This record gives sequence, structure tokens and C-alpha cells, in this order.
Amino acid sequence: MKITKAWLKEYNACPEGVRWFFTQTETDSIKVIKKLVVENHFDWANWTIVRLMNKKQKVQYAVFAAEQVIEIYEKKYPNDSRPRDAIEAAKIYINSPTAKNKNAAYAAYAAYAAYAAYAADAAAAYAAYAAAAYAAYAAYAAAYAAYAADYAAAYAYAYARSKLRKQIIEYGISLLGGSE
Repeated sequence: MKITKAWLKEYNACPEGVRWFFTQTETDSIKVIKKLVVENHFDWANWTIVRLMNKKQKVQYAVFAAEQVIEIYEKKYPNDSRPRDAIEAAKIYINSPTAKNKNAAYAAYAAYAAYAAYAADAAAAYAAYAAAAYAAYAAYAAAYAAYAADYAAAYAYAYARSKLRKQIIEYGISLLGGSE
């Protein structure tokens, strides 16, 4: 897939990202994403990836990203399985996208989302929110999957710096059919 000025406009790319795009010559989407990673523009790389993905890929990407940070929450709240349950519900939906499984994933999201807003530790709450709420909700509404991976990557970044964000982006590239 080629990235063009029209494509950027269609997806309402941010002005800074558009300016960056025109400072370089690459148009192949995978190569553009890899360039963004090299230049530490993980947020723009993620933005591009999710706009190239279909619904199933978005949910897979969100779940993968969530799994990278769930441990942060589980260390803080070892007796709360709701984030993990939400991730598992989203995985079930990926493998069998029935209405029943979609509703179960949404229910897992809803059960956790209310709690996440009140969690005492903001960093753990955000990591868990990324890990559970958005991943599970992605199965219900794929549009939100676009945010899921970025939130998970962003909070993972706070804990593991660029290595984990790069790993999440590389997984997204592999889902698009690009080599890692």
C-alpha cells in the first residue's frame, strides 16, 4: 500500500505528521512505518498501522499490546483478574467473532472499565485500562482498537522505554504482512 497526500488527508493525519511525511521520499506503508520507528515516532507509526488494518488485525494488535503491559497491573493488584479476563474474552472473539462472543468481550470491558476509573494507582490503572478495557472493547467496536495499542504502548513506554513500544509496532507490521 502506498501512502499519499490523499490518503493522509482521508485519514485526517496531524499537520506535524504530514510535514514529516513530505520531508522524506518513501511512500510504501511498511517502509514509512519502519522509518517512523527509527526516528522514534512510535505514536505516528501506530496511527499509520491501525489505519491500514482490518477489524480482526486491530483486535489482534490491541490484545498483543495489552498483553505486553498486563503484568504491570497484576503486580499491583494480584487478586483482580478482570483485566486478564477481558483480554481472554477479546481473544475468544478473535477466533470466533460471533455476536455472543462480541457481547461477552464487551461485558468484560464494561466490568473492568468502571473499576479502572477508580483504581488508586494511576499508572497501574492506565496500564490495566490499556490491557483490558480497550483490548476487550476492541472486539466490540474496532474503531477503538486504534487507540488500544497506542495506549498500551504509551504506558509500556513509561515502564520499558522504546524497546517495548518498538516490539508492539513490529507486531503490527507483521500483521500487515511486513517482515519484522
